[in-house]
Amino acid sequence: MPRLRTPLGLTAAALLTLLLATALLAPMLWGDRAAAVDTGNILQGASAAHWAGTDALGRDVFFRVLVATRLSVALALLATGLGVLTGLLLGAAPLLVGDRAGRLVTAAVNIAVAFPGLLLALSFAVVFGVGATGAVLAIGFAIAPAFARLTGTLVASIAARDYIAAARIAGVGRFRVLTRHVLPNIAEPLVVNATVAAGGALLAFAGLSFLGLGVQAPSYDWGRLLGEGLTSLYVHPLAALVPGVAVVLAGLAFNLTGEAVARGIGQSTPLFTATRRRKDPRPVALAETAGDVVLAVEGLRVTFPTATPVRGLTFTVRRGEAVGVVGESGSGKTLTALAIAQLIEEPGRVRAERLEFAGQDLRNGPSRAQRRVLGTSLAMVFQDPMTSFNPTQRIGRQLAEAAQQHQGLSRRRAFDRAVDRLRAVRLPAPERRAHQFPHEFSGGMRQRAMIGMGLMGTPKLIVADEPTTALDVTVQRQVLALLQDVRHTTAAALLLISHDITVVGQVCERVLVMYAGRIVEDVPTADLSARARHPYTRALLAAVPHLGTDRNLPLTVIPGRPADPRETPVGCAFAPRCPYASDLCRREDPPLEGGVACWHADLTVAPPAEPARAGEPVD
Repeated sequence: MPRLRTPLGLTAAALLTLLLATALLAPMLWGDRAAAVDTGNILQGASAAHWAGTDALGRDVFFRVLVATRLSVALALLATGLGVLTGLLLGAAPLLVGDRAGRLVTAAVNIAVAFPGLLLALSFAVVFGVGATGAVLAIGFAIAPAFARLTGTLVASIAARDYIAAARIAGVGRFRVLTRHVLPNIAEPLVVNATVAAGGALLAFAGLSFLGLGVQAPSYDWGRLLGEGLTSLYVHPLAALVPGVAVVLAGLAFNLTGEAVARGIGQSTPLFTATRRRKDPRPVALAETAGDVVLAVEGLRVTFPTATPVRGLTFTVRRGEAVGVVGESGSGKTLTALAIAQLIEEPGRVRAERLEFAGQDLRNGPSRAQRRVLGTSLAMVFQDPMTSFNPTQRIGRQLAEAAQQHQGLSRRRAFDRAVDRLRAVRLPAPERRAHQFPHEFSGGMRQRAMIGMGLMGTPKLIVADEPTTALDVTVQRQVLALLQDVRHTTAAALLLISHDITVVGQVCERVLVMYAGRIVEDVPTADLSARARHPYTRALLAAVPHLGTDRNLPLTVIPGRPADPRETPVGCAFAPRCPYASDLCRREDPPLEGGVACWHADLTVAPPAEPARAGEPVD
């Protein structure tokens, strides 16, 4: 490994190799000499015959320290393994058992972290009893709280990433998400802290054995040797100094080696050396939705303890139809998509009078049938292509995971299908690209690969959440064209979420305009420019610059600020910003009738021509 070729890495590797070799070989080579009693040479100093002198029974101290290496290292590694495993499970509890139970576990961990580790170890030693087994349990459980706190912080930092959401949409179980997608991305700090914990465990065992709570006679470790040497410290200091030096060197070996190799963790995804073209496997047969409706939503609400960002959405998406969703930030567009994909986490709540996708009722909580349908028939294309993929796994393996999970394909056949899907989204050299990591792709290539991931199944609906935001104009046009081609080829419906109303108008046949968690207008694209009836829709259109825009004038903006989702508005939410607002608008919220939710939808008076200088601009 290149990381070990530095002077620090070579030194650490040499120390660790020497330590492990000593632990393995010393009892076989020098066990008899370490146990030999010589009453004629009691408490002798260093000499050619005894390099570190002898103990109270005339046994060679140096050889006893070497033989004690095996037990000292083995017990420390056992305790470290127990502490790390326990800490991982406790720290990942919110991901494994849900937020509610996870918060209780986290609270208990925070209380345990408040106690010093040595105090915990001594307390557990009293509980588990004197001896090596009790010491292993005591030190392991004393290590666990700090490791759990670190794990919890790291897991929380990436739990909301798009590739985690993609894995969950694919139906990957919680434990598999943890082992395949979470732990590889947080492995570096965990490895470093585990090696530090191993060094600390060595010291802790030495301390417990020194106090008589650890290893018991006739067995001995470095701690017992320290205790025995302390009785003759002033006349024979080497008897205590040599085992102390052994503890320090062993701790350095673990810590320095961990630092050297941690940066290489997570890049070990297996690489296929050859890819054979096979005939595409037959996709999983799914129950057809009654009629042409792929997605049916009625009265959808998404609530949080302090806000209701989505309030009573009702719409349908038919087979092969392209529907755009537009609105300012905070209007509830992305939360609507996440609710459809069953990705709203606690404390969020999703309620709906009807929420059906591909013939499955999604209101009854996660089930095997739901996960199968979402994993094979719903394709999610997220906003940021860099966070859409797990950075520690190769692109081909990530695409293949859904096919293995839901279609029962072998590892090889799933990988072959992934290569074929990359070819379908027009990635050059798909066989080579499938073996590369996400950071080796450009932004447009990552977005194409994300669309390819959605095509691993038989998508009935493609949800594209601002898929071109981070891309330049040329790549943006290519990605939109690709979505159109995929839609026409597969007859899949498209739900395109965007800030840019003109982009949606070019791609979609129907546009849903959202404001403050509601659909305020449902308008065909052909009527968008000339026949939009809601003042908010007309304001969005007016805020988009075009070739005829006078560059000497400031850009048009929508006056005021978007509604705060933490405050449920009385009447029409757009009334404070609307030039046509009346007392009726401020008193009653208009229903969505005839494709528009506005009391004054039939007014033909154009908005004021004078642009406002202050307010919330449209992206």
